Amino acid sequence: MLHTFVAHVQDKPGVLTRVASLFRRLNINIVSLTVGESERTDVSRMTIVCEAPDHAAHRIRASLYKLEITVDVDEVGRADAVIRELCLLKVAAGPAHPLGQNSRSQIFELANVFKARVVDLAPESIMLELTGSSSKIEGLIQVITESGYTILEVSRTGRMAMRRGHHTSRVLKALGTPDPTDPNQPTFPEESDTGEILPTEFTDIE
Repeated sequence: MLHTFVAHVQDKPGVLTRVASLFRRLNINIVSLTVGESERTDVSRMTIVCEAPDHAAHRIRASLYKLEITVDVDEVGRADAVIRELCLLKVAAGPAHPLGQNSRSQIFELANVFKARVVDLAPESIMLELTGSSSKIEGLIQVITESGYTILEVSRTGRMAMRRGHHTSRVLKALGTPDPTDPNQPTFPEESDTGEILPTEFTDIE
């Protein structure tokens, strides 16, 4: 199964190598790794997604803590976290495409359904920007490919995660967010790891 860890590490050379070497020694595959500045000075925020058995989560967290570069580590639970990914997608479209100028209008329609933005328009291609869950991004890629378009380039950031604030049920309802403590509430859409989006979901993608 997939585990998502958020680690705050010292902002110094060699940190990324130390973390990657740790996972190599543990024989655990890193699915995605996102690093950037945090709210703390001289501390970087690292989001690590890895594939490992459920019982290995504690060992991974303990091993990260043993690194002297580590400030703190948190395994982000699915029920109380916002998990997003950014994707840039360049699609071949234009007069040379078999669908002609209609190819662009169809891509615009698909982008609107998935709430993607057109960030670049060239004579022979269109670039889309999409933020959301992994399944949402993979769904757009699947639909574009099955519609007969050629994807020229794909650039994805990997997961970024942040725990939700401690809100009451009333606040969560106002935000339109299911209460994770309520057993009758459905699972968050962004937490699906199936990699598939059914056609019936295309009209209600967040």
